[in-house]
Amino acid sequence: MPDLPRSLSEFEQRFGDETACAEYLAAARWPDGFVCPACGGAKAWRFDSEPWTYQCARCGHQTSVTAGTIMHKSRLPLTTWFWAAYVLATQPNGISALQLQHELGLGSYKTAWLLCAKLRRSMVVADRTSLSGIVEIDKTEITCHGKNGSMTGDGRSRDGKMLVFGAVEVQDLRLGRIRLSAVPDYSATSVHAFLVANLAPGATVRTDEWLGDCSALGINHDPQFNVVAAGRNGLHYIRRVFSDLEIWALSVPHGLRRKHLQSYLDEFVFRFNSRRTRDAAFSALLGIAAAQPPVTYKMLVSQGAAA
Repeated sequence: MPDLPRSLSEFEQRFGDETACAEYLAAARWPDGFVCPACGGAKAWRFDSEPWTYQCARCGHQTSVTAGTIMHKSRLPLTTWFWAAYVLATQPNGISALQLQHELGLGSYKTAWLLCAKLRRSMVVADRTSLSGIVEIDKTEITCHGKNGSMTGDGRSRDGKMLVFGAVEVQDLRLGRIRLSAVPDYSATSVHAFLVANLAPGATVRTDEWLGDCSALGINHDPQFNVVAAGRNGLHYIRRVFSDLEIWALSVPHGLRRKHLQSYLDEFVFRFNSRRTRDAAFSALLGIAAAQPPVTYKMLVSQGAAA
């Protein structure tokens, strides 16, 4: 997308009204021109009475620039969506729902939370490219926080801990892309599911002795992956990622909670993988949001509970 904002002042100039936002969103959703979601037709007429609403010339289906996206039936202005997306995508620590409520003058915390939750959901591309080459794998445990923000458990056992698998590409002795997943346990079943979901066939898995405990599923001899010992230097790169994750978690209001842990991990992964292209991250997030199906507050809460 052209004219990516590189600062907050540029953003305000570029997306200061609904028309500018709608034009940008239409280009993100239909980069090669309008496509009818019902019949695939490429020709449509704009409605003068309804903002950014189209009627397909072939089948007569009516759709808007936000219909069928993560912004479906939202009553919030597009300028609000764009501002929230820009901050979440470009700021190192993002923004909390409470901060967003105050900054944008939203009527309720629930509205602000829903906006943040929908955008976090848009930080994961369904068909994203798997990690390849040399990939370090390790596990970590994050302290769980209760509803009042207090830590649960005694900090010395797995009671009150949230289990996480992490992976990072090692590219020319520097950090590449990462993946983080909340898991129920460190069993062979969980390890194998994580590897298959996040690594490309042929990847070299570098890890320490803990993966050897998972030989029941034949992971050490899985033809998809080449598992090697970490060696003298240990798992230097993935532990740097975990260190950054722990520091970032301290900035999350009331701490990370089990119910929505994966959502926060996805946010951290998106921001980490976009760290060298902050300006493009905003465009990427809106592009994913335009391709995401609608979700409701009830769906997000129930999915968080299930996670």
